[in-house]
Amino acid sequence: MKTIGLIGGTTWHSTTEYYKLLNELVQEKLGGVASAEILIRSVNFAEIKSLTELGRWDLIAAKMSGIAQQLEQAGAECLLLGANTMHKIADEVQSAINIPLIHIAAATAKVIQEQQIHTVALLGTRYVMQMDFYKNMLAYRGIQTLIPDAAAIDFINRSIYEEMSCGQFLPATAEKYLQVMEQLKARGAEGMIMGCTEIPILLKNRAVDYPLFDTARIHVEAALDFALN
Repeated sequence: MKTIGLIGGTTWHSTTEYYKLLNELVQEKLGGVASAEILIRSVNFAEIKSLTELGRWDLIAAKMSGIAQQLEQAGAECLLLGANTMHKIADEVQSAINIPLIHIAAATAKVIQEQQIHTVALLGTRYVMQMDFYKNMLAYRGIQTLIPDAAAIDFINRSIYEEMSCGQFLPATAEKYLQVMEQLKARGAEGMIMGCTEIPILLKNRAVDYPLFDTARIHVEAALDFALN
């Protein structure tokens, strides 16, 4: 089994899910008391959030690249950035290390293509929804991306940064997400990408009649494909 490096803390709630999923799936695949070999470096999300709001992606990239190098030196054989938004600087981080960075959008696009879905809705921070770094990865596999209208983008972004990042997963917020998703379905979305690793926590046990793509789980599965093979 190869050692997985994980940069977490963006947020610690989703990092907890990453750790849980990595170990649950290793135990499922290997049986017994097997668990994953992981190196975790957790950052202060308040610092990352401030830099994100200032548009200082250069400083975020420098910080994440330095941490990635530390994890590689400590023995990590692949790397996960434990947040969709942080993949805005994935190329810079990859160029700083000699181990593979498992890209969350690339892994998600592969799963969607395998299900022969051609149009998906993308939910996440406004950076994920409005910037091109995620949509380009989907377009590379021939997948069209729909995003919500401006009001819904604002609502989703605020719910991520002001509620879920603080550990608040509110039923009323979940209901609003479902309404937005129904609107996207009416516009032609065949499935929904939960492109923020907290969204699956919010929508846990919510039944819908279209595929939901849990990017944290997909990311973990892609990492384990590498680590166990």
